[in-house]
Amino acid sequence: MSELLINPALFLASTSPRRRELLQQIGLSFEVLRVDVDESTQVNESPEAYVQRLSLAKAQMGLTQCPSHSLVLAADTTVVIDNHIIGKPESLEQAITIWQSLSGRCHQVLTGVTLANHFQSKTIVVTTDVYFCPLSLQEMQSYWQTGEPQDKAGGYGIQGKGALFVEKIDGSYSNVVGLPLTETAQLLRLFGYEV
Repeated sequence: MSELLINPALFLASTSPRRRELLQQIGLSFEVLRVDVDESTQVNESPEAYVQRLSLAKAQMGLTQCPSHSLVLAADTTVVIDNHIIGKPESLEQAITIWQSLSGRCHQVLTGVTLANHFQSKTIVVTTDVYFCPLSLQEMQSYWQTGEPQDKAGGYGIQGKGALFVEKIDGSYSNVVGLPLTETAQLLRLFGYEV
């Protein structure tokens, strides 16, 4: 009789509702940890290095809050255009500036994903190309009024009304939402966690 494999306890070091929904979508059981790390960029830091550093910092902070033999999953997603990191808009004016730079162009969404336990950690970066259709000022102002853009990198949510701006993508859709599921599942399996 074969032994039933028991997965270690899994913790998500993120309060993002989108990451929670994505993990639930693939049937994972986990607990959510609140972690607070400084998200400032460092001098001459590339977007790849930025999301790697933040996801690792979140995982390490998460490890301090959970029992040994646990796994901590953390991620950081950013929007990049012309190798420039785009943050979350704090005003309509900031949002319009962001959307004007993305309008009719291709940009990248990068997510750093870290899986860690008390003995080791592994971080990967997944990139998706996102193509925006040309946007009018009226579309931008109307979208801001929905309240959706305020807490999102790049000022849009592809899983919501922001999908209207997206002409096509090349790469992982779930990465643009906030967590690349295929690559996350591969990481979990590396750590002996059955998905």
